[in-house]
Amino acid sequence: MPQLVIVTPALRDANNGNWQTARRWQRHLRDRYFVRVVKQWPMSLACSDCAMIALHARRSAESIANWAKVYPGQRLAVVLTGTDIYRDIGSDEAARRSLQLAQKLVVLQEAAPAALDAALGPDLRAKCRVIFQSTTPRRTLAKPAHRLRAVMVGHLRAEKSPETLFAAARLLAERPDIYLDHIGEALDPALGEAAQATMRASLNYRWLGGLPHEETRRRIQRAHLLIHCSRMEGGAHVIMEAVACGTPVLASRIDGNVGMLGADYAGYFPWGDAAALAALIERCRHADADPLLATLKRQCAKRAPLFAPDAERTALHSLVRELLEDR
Repeated sequence: MPQLVIVTPALRDANNGNWQTARRWQRHLRDRYFVRVVKQWPMSLACSDCAMIALHARRSAESIANWAKVYPGQRLAVVLTGTDIYRDIGSDEAARRSLQLAQKLVVLQEAAPAALDAALGPDLRAKCRVIFQSTTPRRTLAKPAHRLRAVMVGHLRAEKSPETLFAAARLLAERPDIYLDHIGEALDPALGEAAQATMRASLNYRWLGGLPHEETRRRIQRAHLLIHCSRMEGGAHVIMEAVACGTPVLASRIDGNVGMLGADYAGYFPWGDAAALAALIERCRHADADPLLATLKRQCAKRAPLFAPDAERTALHSLVRELLEDR
């Protein structure tokens, strides 16, 4: 059986997007390949019939370079998962080298190829493809009409811009009919302290800390809205998980979110603009008088087929087949 190595900078204990991607891709591919998921690839794992998929150009750069020494010009795909495409490839030599060494480049949403062109020119476009990530669909639940519950999911770190939600919560502190839940570990202790302060100032805001993936999905399923404030994204898992259960999204207008939800999506706010976010939440609360929430539901339903497991599985098998055949 051909072998496949998936290199990810984060394993199960991190419970983040890179780990979720690696684990899901292992499931999609293990019917035809023997798949290892590792944090770092040592040359001792070399084999005669294998390929590598490396998540993150900078953080997996050492494994990518090691692979290229053993298999120069062969069987290597690099996946640009977030900060690498929107930050690292513009300034980090190791990240740029990873892209040159790869035979295939994978991005996770439809706006990313243009970002790659803008950063490094069009020469890499020929080996770049979009593979939307997937999640299992869930039943859309009826939501109570007497209140609105919104949930934000993301570890507390600068890239996720939790300060935007903190400020929006303070603006909505006098709205007892609007509840804001926030899920994620405080990777930045200062942001954890800010979350605590927001809870004291705004009784309708709750920071729940890190939760297991299944519980997080249930909370998204029960919410009226998912809020996604990021300043930088490669293609957020949590957006597709919300779309797959019929929970519409309010998102910062950045490439990573636009590439997931579409250029014409009606639920964007300028990155960092807490007042604009609060105004959108209030509009969604008054769904009987404002069509916004209904519009977002329809738009998300149209995007949902992009995140179907069968579509992702087919794209992955095509990628690996090409890698193994391209010697």
